[in-house]
Amino acid sequence: PILPMERIAPDEIHDLGSGRWLLDFGRAFSGMLHFDKGLPQPIIPHNNIYPRAHGFGDASEKRWSFITVVYGESLEMTTGDINRVLVAGMGLHDGGPRHNSEPEGAQDNAFCFPDDHDGILTQKDIYVYTSESITNDMFSRARQSHFTTHAFRFAEICCTSEPPTNVHALMYRTAMQEWGTFDSSSVLLNGGYELVKNSMRSNLLSVQSDCPHREKLPYGGDLIANSPSAMHMFDMSAFYKKTIRDWMDAQWDNGAYTETSVWQDLNDYAGIGKGAGETVWATAPPVLTVRHMQHYDDLDLLKESIGSHTRWLEFLNKEFDSGMIKKGYDKKLKTYRGDGSGLGDWLALPVKDTYLTHTGFYMASSRCIAYISNKLGNAKMRKKSVLLAELIRNRISSLYLWNGRDTFTYPMARYPSTPGPEMSLFARIVPGEKRCAVLKNWFRRKGETWDGDEETLFLNELDSSYAEQLVNAGVLIKDDEDYLFSNSQWQGFGEGIFSIRYALKTLSDMGFHHIALRKASGIGFGTTEYMLTHNATTMWETWWRSEDVYSRNHPMLGAIAEWMSSSVAGVSVHPTTVGGRQLLFWPRFPKSATMLKFASSIQGTPVGDFAIAWRFENLPEDKSKYDSALVTVRIRLLVPPGGSGMLRLPLPSSKTTKIRLSHTNSIPDLDAARDEANRKCMNRRKHGLGFHWNWEYDRQRKKWYTHSSRKSIGTACESFLFNLTPEWSEQADITHDVVSR
Repeated sequence: PILPMERIAPDEIHDLGSGRWLLDFGRAFSGMLHFDKGLPQPIIPHNNIYPRAHGFGDASEKRWSFITVVYGESLEMTTGDINRVLVAGMGLHDGGPRHNSEPEGAQDNAFCFPDDHDGILTQKDIYVYTSESITNDMFSRARQSHFTTHAFRFAEICCTSEPPTNVHALMYRTAMQEWGTFDSSSVLLNGGYELVKNSMRSNLLSVQSDCPHREKLPYGGDLIANSPSAMHMFDMSAFYKKTIRDWMDAQWDNGAYTETSVWQDLNDYAGIGKGAGETVWATAPPVLTVRHMQHYDDLDLLKESIGSHTRWLEFLNKEFDSGMIKKGYDKKLKTYRGDGSGLGDWLALPVKDTYLTHTGFYMASSRCIAYISNKLGNAKMRKKSVLLAELIRNRISSLYLWNGRDTFTYPMARYPSTPGPEMSLFARIVPGEKRCAVLKNWFRRKGETWDGDEETLFLNELDSSYAEQLVNAGVLIKDDEDYLFSNSQWQGFGEGIFSIRYALKTLSDMGFHHIALRKASGIGFGTTEYMLTHNATTMWETWWRSEDVYSRNHPMLGAIAEWMSSSVAGVSVHPTTVGGRQLLFWPRFPKSATMLKFASSIQGTPVGDFAIAWRFENLPEDKSKYDSALVTVRIRLLVPPGGSGMLRLPLPSSKTTKIRLSHTNSIPDLDAARDEANRKCMNRRKHGLGFHWNWEYDRQRKKWYTHSSRKSIGTACESFLFNLTPEWSEQADITHDVVSR
């Protein structure tokens, strides 16, 4: 069920004048306002002219009393009002005060606009008393809306002579258990993790939506991209079973799966035809089924869904090749230049290789059927699906190695594309003998510049002194007298929703974890730091800033969170397990404590909570010596009764390195240790020890400036595992076992 999961008090209440009050709750979420003592009496503004979006013409004509609440995730930079244009998005607005796209009423979607929305679809509650006479206690009886949730950080209440007393927000989501955490010494990594988790919390209301205030749709591509992060953070067993069943209910008679779990006639052009959603998006049901089995061991779901998934694969076998030709893809790809028909690595900055994603997820569908068939004991179907997957893999490999450059891009590629080497290395499409060559060529890719609308406007309204500081920091580059945002391939992101995970996991798994860390903790455009500098509390839909189209509460790019848990801290569901019974402990350490001093993660499972924490000890007081220091790395693991863990350690960097193992001789007081760690962490968060600055816009000078502030988001907290003081067994030297594995 969808329930109120948290009660949130406003951080600040601002008087905007004319009886209008702005409430700032400090972070964005899905929910609604709750008035513990009701609403104050409404007032009528001067000359009966209501602030924009707060009018209610029908009530005014009938002399009814009313109070309006408008919700939004950010403020319009030139007015300080709630940015309703950004909430509406996708042209469902008149442009607002800054983006004059079309005159009011001239939009194609004008018929959608309710009265008094001023040409902008608006998140809005109206409390109205339908009588000319009103008693003093009428509005004091109001408590909250009974109709829908909204997504917001800010809420405007109008029009009253004073703000409501004891007003709170209730954060709503589906009431599954939240069981995954991540912490580290890096404010930037922690901040990025919090952005993803806050967006996840906002978008789990019966369906896993893309954004919680407008479309609210369960897109298959989004779920493929970020379901690993969702399954790390929450117990998604019942939730994803329902999602898979929704897709099965929506499956066409010919076997085609749709783009969303409930068919919406959206982007059907991007599929291979005959009702199929874009191939990646439509492959979500079998992919989710496999991941569900690994985490929750639901054999009944495999039995229930195998028929539908097999029909999907049979549809692809029958229609894929002819459908791709109709979409303009020739068999040898001699006329293909990237960005073909399809959605591909959605919202990536480089060219999107849509052929690779279409074909790669045809292969993934076959691999999923092979996995499910194996679990159900159907050897014949397993063998058939394995052979088909290998046939498709060989097809991709031969085409993408044809030009002899070992870049693993389509034959006629002139520019880097995505998700070529990232996906192909991650998914083992690249033949073993070519993996090192493809990896080396991937490292030769360079960054680029970005001149998007908002970034250009930002630079036009930035003092040159700030611009020079950003040049020195590597955020901007200077071209003659012009400044441009730099987008580094290796100190930030340009990847789309899929290749984020492929890139980070491939780098960490293949021995280049320090580069993955550098990407994820980079600064400037194309990073989570960039979002934080613009006051983000939830993940954006894009790496670039949008004030009028793209959502600022959208977990689509959220694959970074699962990588933090599995690679930075080092705990994940073992790839061969079912039901989360065995976890893989595989911590990857930075080359220097300058980048990261400690990390920890909890991974919940049906068996119980697994946890890992590691930290560098014996660090020199002089931080300039971190790069050359000899240190101790202490790792602590927690494995619940009934579970098992596999520990994978890096090879020793020196012949003098010793690796020792010990265990507790008694069960420690885990609850007390958690309580103490949480108390310390909450105290640090209350003191604002997280991300410490942001850009602000001076509406008088029309200039951007930096503002220092104490924030909780990103606060570094150590694991409860280092609060334990049990009796330990004698240490066993396992150095030889690690070296000779």
